Amino acid sequence: MPVNSVAENVFGTMGTVCWCIQLIPQVWKSWREKSTYGLSPYLMLIWALAALPLGVYNIAESVNIPLMVQPQLFGFLACTCWVQCFYYDQHFSKTRTLSIFLGFLAIFAGLEAGFVFAVRYGLAQGNNRPYQFFGVMTAILLFAGLIPQYYEIWKLKEVRGVSMLFMLVDGLGGLFSFLSLVFKPTLDPLLSFSYVSVVVLDSGIMILQLILNPIARRRRVREAAANPTSAPLAEPPATGLPEETREKPTSEVPHGPYSTTIAQASGRADSEDGISLQSVHAIPSTAGNQTATASVESFNHNPPV
Repeated sequence: MPVNSVAENVFGTMGTVCWCIQLIPQVWKSWREKSTYGLSPYLMLIWALAALPLGVYNIAESVNIPLMVQPQLFGFLACTCWVQCFYYDQHFSKTRTLSIFLGFLAIFAGLEAGFVFAVRYGLAQGNNRPYQFFGVMTAILLFAGLIPQYYEIWKLKEVRGVSMLFMLVDGLGGLFSFLSLVFKPTLDPLLSFSYVSVVVLDSGIMILQLILNPIARRRRVREAAANPTSAPLAEPPATGLPEETREKPTSEVPHGPYSTTIAQASGRADSEDGISLQSVHAIPSTAGNQTATASVESFNHNPPV
């Protein structure tokens, strides 16, 4: 391809913009669904780690400001997606999740600042090996980060938890970045491999989503048809409690002046105030007998007309 600085800058800017915002759809999807099931946390962790050598590489080279800012935004959003996996699926508390997030960013910032000074010192001394090392690490981590997601897809037999808009924007970022290299005087093989691998792996996930997800839906339909759900439960009692927990009806039959209404529910007391209820029931009701005798005598003396 002929050298074209305008095309190089245009495609480079488009790639940078895509890679500044590509993780926003994933953050939104996880927040909206309150779940990261199916999204590999290792993908986000490795990409958050990849932002460190990428930032060192770009800052040490004294590139333009957007290229310096891009790794910082990329690392911030990747770390956000990573801690969302803890909060939504591992049920970490907000305090613990925020502590992990802020701690990671603090360590990230400290290491990046130290490595930038070290790499620049090496370049000033004519040693560019540290600089090349961070470039290689960036390419390896960006490529390796997507491998755990393929394992997650293989395990679930479908693509779950991954925003397809995230995959699309990420793939476009890799494509535009690669096209920017094409119009440079020399083609960087390391960066070319990194960008092309991202495009290929992102495209693979989108293709698997189109193939595996309909198959998984049909499989769930067959399983539901083969194992129909049981009949609906009967209408619950008026009390709103299960029948075995409802209070049993009480008997209103009196058992003498010393007794009270006896509950027929299971587990009732056999004694009250230290007195056996069975003994109380056995005591003849004197008051009741006297009342009955008086009624009989009154009937004998005053027969009905």
